[in-house]
Amino acid sequence: MADRSSIEWTHATWNPVTGCKKVSAGCLNCYAERLAKRLQAMGNRKYCKGFNVAVHPESLDCPKRWRSQRLVFVNSMSDLFLPEIPFHFVRSVFRVMNDCSRHVFQILTKRPQVAAECAEHLEWTDNIWMGVTVEDESVTERITCLRDIPARVRFLSLEPLLTRIPRLPLEQIDWVIVGGESGPDARNMDAAWVREVRDRCLDCRVPFFFKQWGGPNKKKAGRSLDGRTWDGMPDAYPSSMGQHVR
Repeated sequence: MADRSSIEWTHATWNPVTGCKKVSAGCLNCYAERLAKRLQAMGNRKYCKGFNVAVHPESLDCPKRWRSQRLVFVNSMSDLFLPEIPFHFVRSVFRVMNDCSRHVFQILTKRPQVAAECAEHLEWTDNIWMGVTVEDESVTERITCLRDIPARVRFLSLEPLLTRIPRLPLEQIDWVIVGGESGPDARNMDAAWVREVRDRCLDCRVPFFFKQWGGPNKKKAGRSLDGRTWDGMPDAYPSSMGQHVR
């Protein structure tokens, strides 16, 4: 948990669950796995199991202590819809989100089929946004599952974008984030792939957020595309939080 985050499209992170399991090509160079192992080596109690899945009931109430309104990325170090996570704990996470209406919670998963299966047993208040990672064309079926989830805002994270995704399916999608992979073994992202997604979003009137080019030195690579930054946010983004996240 961090009450401030450097992730460009959010304000804070909240990790009632840590650890994950690789499920597709986008997981190969997982930043969360690298960070979890580093935190484990530093003696951080929350990461005593490294990147093995662990729930943290003591972290559930963290958002309740944040007085100022925030966008909160849920489980930046895990995936809330891992089959290993007991459903009663998932419901506990949702209850906190339901009770903290001043915040907006951004859930991102690579397992939307699990989320869709249990969606009717969860309360999807308007402050809960649901997203899926779509790193290449082989996993676009995740978007179909996402449409079955009754979230006010449904979004896509194309990070790391690994290939061209022609005719990205955007029906019932409210927001698209694109980013390149970062870190020592980062795979390259072609600018043409990014422009194709941006132009698709513009044609479909879906807000487009370009997060980063990535690479071994993501700060140096920056996040400018064709001479400007792209900080599109969903129409449901609260005006009280300001015009942009950054």
